[in-house]
Amino acid sequence: MNQKNRLTLYILLALVLGVVIGYVINVSTPNPAAFAEYMSLVTTLFLRLIKMIIAPLVFSTLVVGIAKMGDAKEVGRIGAKALGWFVIASILSLSLGLILVNLFRPGDAMVAHLPPAGAVSGIVTTSLTLKEFVTHLVPSSIVDGMAKNEILQIVIFSLFFGTAAAAVGARANPMIEAIDGVAHVMLKVTGYVMNLAPIAVLAAVSGIIAKSGIGILSTYGIFMGEFYIAILVLWVVLTIAGFIFLGPRVFALLREVREPTILAFSTASSEAAFPKTLEGLERFGVRNRIAAFVLPIGYSFNLDGSMMYCTFATIFIAQAYGIELSLSTQLTMMLVLMLTSKGMAGVPRASLVVIAATLGQFNIPEAGLLLLLGIDHFLDMARSATNVIGNAIATAVVAKWEGELSDPGTVEPATSPLK
Repeated sequence: MNQKNRLTLYILLALVLGVVIGYVINVSTPNPAAFAEYMSLVTTLFLRLIKMIIAPLVFSTLVVGIAKMGDAKEVGRIGAKALGWFVIASILSLSLGLILVNLFRPGDAMVAHLPPAGAVSGIVTTSLTLKEFVTHLVPSSIVDGMAKNEILQIVIFSLFFGTAAAAVGARANPMIEAIDGVAHVMLKVTGYVMNLAPIAVLAAVSGIIAKSGIGILSTYGIFMGEFYIAILVLWVVLTIAGFIFLGPRVFALLREVREPTILAFSTASSEAAFPKTLEGLERFGVRNRIAAFVLPIGYSFNLDGSMMYCTFATIFIAQAYGIELSLSTQLTMMLVLMLTSKGMAGVPRASLVVIAATLGQFNIPEAGLLLLLGIDHFLDMARSATNVIGNAIATAVVAKWEGELSDPGTVEPATSPLK
């Protein structure tokens, strides 16, 4: 068994063992919340290690990739194709969530569990205005953007930096080689950090089960089950879309990103899977300059699982309170979410923040978020894994359009010397 498959197996075993340990702690100790608190320290440490990697890895791989392109027009063309795919995928995800939540109607089963309409959820409901979104695109300081892990701001700066390096020509080659060396080092650091992934998964799952109890899965079983069915349907739709452009190779792609998908699911963090997703795409045959360019942008504009969750959860809350929304109102809500969801990247509990802002705009009690807070971790597991699948397929399709998709094993890796 190679190292990649071995790590995947360890993560799966840690996931199962975490459920068992969490259940035992929950039923046998007087203060399971204390255990959950200690476990959260382990999970937080792992996620902080991942965040430590993200900024230098995105900057180094993206700058080198753009410098190798050498043409600003090529960068613009690839970016336009990527954004076109992201918009279509966003519409599909939001629409599918809207259709399935109206078909399943999970909110009807939650009437007995409703919190008072005036209860406070504790989620800040500040909405993202167009002015705030536009000004947020460009960092006032790249150091500040990197310190806060603002992926979109890092991407914008890297676009300018890489394009300028390409325009300078031969004089920039030593600097680009040095930055390529940074990418090499960061991928090695990624390998070290990923060895801790099974421990982090064990801590995350055991902690949440110990704190909430296994009963939370049965109390909200209908809603969670139907949401997971909706996620599986979205996976099928994304796979079909990938099959149209990639053919049978889309299944090989899903195998390559199996490990980062499981990691994202287990830790409920799309960010945790970023480095491994980048590696998986390169093994699949996507050239580094495409993968390093499209994937970071996808983390800001192509969160398919999170977008489906926004429509699914918002209508679910409306159903629970007996609020029937007309088709036109639901379509308007979808358009609002289409815009506001683009500001989610890098915001803690971002989906809940977006949902909270949307509820207020459509006169749905914000207290309905209390229905979701207890199980949000389990829902986040599904949407984080879906974000990885969606971005992997999007990146591979753009590479195919650009003629930059080679047979597995023939692509120059990110860690190779610049030529």
